[in-house]
Amino acid sequence: MLFMLLDLERLKNDPNFPQILEDLNNFWQQERAKRQQFYNLVHEDTKAEFINGKIIFHSPVKNKHWVACTNIGSFLNVYVKQHKLGLVGIEKVMIRCSRNDYEPDVVFFGSQKAAEFTPDQLLFPPPDLAVEVLSDSTRKTDYGIKFKDYAQHQIAEYWIVDTDNQSIEQYFLGNNNEYTLHQKLVGEGLLKSKVVTGFVMDISSIF
Repeated sequence: MLFMLLDLERLKNDPNFPQILEDLNNFWQQERAKRQQFYNLVHEDTKAEFINGKIIFHSPVKNKHWVACTNIGSFLNVYVKQHKLGLVGIEKVMIRCSRNDYEPDVVFFGSQKAAEFTPDQLLFPPPDLAVEVLSDSTRKTDYGIKFKDYAQHQIAEYWIVDTDNQSIEQYFLGNNNEYTLHQKLVGEGLLKSKVVTGFVMDISSIF
């Protein structure tokens, strides 16, 4: 954040600041137009995301990927429904952030957010919990722009699942809107959610 403030001060003191500002505004307007095209293009059968002005289409996932997604989503969903804590979505829930649109592998919305949803809603606010299952094509994004963007949009808990190592990294959001690694479990161990009150899962059942 400090570096961003320093960069902003340098820009404000640059003699070309008006031109820089105009160029940035033109860039932003073009990106907003692309984002609208993205909304017109995608449909329920397409898994795609809009990241930093680019449309990212995702190829079909491997068996180990969808097994992990299904198991996590199923365990969460049963618990959340039983205790009436909110809603769980798997793979096809598009969340809208300030600049980007993502489809996390699993999401959880607490009751307060879920109560605002409508039956025909297509775009959703950042959830309370996001889960990403790594693949070769998404690893950089899951640890990169999503890691930062999810934190900046106050997604309180983030799990990164590695099916190759059979591991889960559990991150909690700190006061500075940055994630801190709470724990990394490999092969076995109990994952206790901070956001989904009372939810505990043995990770060996995921893989």
